[in-house]
Amino acid sequence: MHIELPSDVKTIISMIEAAGFEAYAVGGCVRDSILERKPNDWDITTSARPQEIKKIFKRTVDTGIQHGTVTVLMQGNTYEVTTYRVDGIYEDARHPSSVSFTDVLKEDLRRRDFTINAMAYNETKGLVDEFDGLGDLKRKVVRAVGDPSDRFSEDALRMMRAVRFAAQLGYSIEEKTAAAIRTHAKNLNKVSAERIMTELTKLITSDHPEMLGSAYELGLTAQFIPEFDRCMNTPQNIVHHCYNVGEHILHTMMASSPDRVIRFSLMLHDIAKPNVLTVDEDGIIHNKGHASVGANMARDILHRLKSDNDLINKVTKLILYHDWRIEDTKKSVRKAASTLGHELFPLLLEVQRADVAGQSDYMRDEKNKKLDNITHLYEEILQDEEAISIKDLAVTGRDLIDSGMEQGSQIGETLNLMLEHVLEVPEDNTREKLLALFLKN
Repeated sequence: MHIELPSDVKTIISMIEAAGFEAYAVGGCVRDSILERKPNDWDITTSARPQEIKKIFKRTVDTGIQHGTVTVLMQGNTYEVTTYRVDGIYEDARHPSSVSFTDVLKEDLRRRDFTINAMAYNETKGLVDEFDGLGDLKRKVVRAVGDPSDRFSEDALRMMRAVRFAAQLGYSIEEKTAAAIRTHAKNLNKVSAERIMTELTKLITSDHPEMLGSAYELGLTAQFIPEFDRCMNTPQNIVHHCYNVGEHILHTMMASSPDRVIRFSLMLHDIAKPNVLTVDEDGIIHNKGHASVGANMARDILHRLKSDNDLINKVTKLILYHDWRIEDTKKSVRKAASTLGHELFPLLLEVQRADVAGQSDYMRDEKNKKLDNITHLYEEILQDEEAISIKDLAVTGRDLIDSGMEQGSQIGETLNLMLEHVLEVPEDNTREKLLALFLKN
């Protein structure tokens, strides 16, 4: 098997070999190259010790020298070069208590998480595949290296990584590996929220976000988003739905683009339904107020997962309005777009379209036709440059001051009144007309 290495990687490997040591590209870059995917980065493993690497290369950075990692700078790019190592006992399900270096490549590969990530390559020896990672790529399975219980005891995050890799690659999780995840799932609570959030984001923005359901079945979601587990056990006995709440959520994510904001909004859009569930005298289930309650729950969940504020603010607003029944009239669309803004309104429409895709067939065509009409009307609003925000008005605060209005709250109030007016009568958005209408006195 031949892998085309980048010129910088070839140079680094050849320079290390010329100094009398072994060196290989290793891990995800080898896996992705075999799958004909473009690697995000190239990691190199070597028998040379960190100090020896620093002697070979002029420009290096000690990024993790205690664990054997030196970053080599070449042609404006950075490459992590790590000495073959054997990890000591993991006492906290996160970090080894000690690290020792070795001259044996197989020992280094043995400590890695999954077989598909435990392959190495250079142009001298070709592919080194001690644990049949190539076979697992062909079988499309994620399998732990060696004893899966050992791997997950070493680093509990590897359980989330197993599901994430399965989602990204469209693979299944090997039976013994899955069984070990079920056994050790509770150890995930020892992992920081930031690390879990990173894996969760990669999982739900993959081509197979429905693998979040596998994370539930394996007992993982119970450790960081138990609210989702409740959704997976909450029925929806209503004509508009054919799945329980959790299954509906999974189907909506499958129907959407892999945008981070959209996928998190869909993952959490019905998160409050179990909390507000009522059953009427006919046995029909209702979830009144789930959007507003869900927005607050989503904010709490994302804070707990150490999300950035930009994602939190966008997701909670989309959840708050995801059930909004916008009429397919230009006036109604202008007002809705004004409430959400140009950035979020198109995302709301995609969230609503995905929501419909995850429902029953009942009135699906009518719902989609209405969304098509709303989308077309919004495009007309954009084309006609109709105002939906204060900054779109033909009048500014400076115009009001120049017209004799004193600075203060009255300016903001007047601009808001102008916006309300042009949302109703867009053709009045001219400087002369607005000043005439709102400065009569």
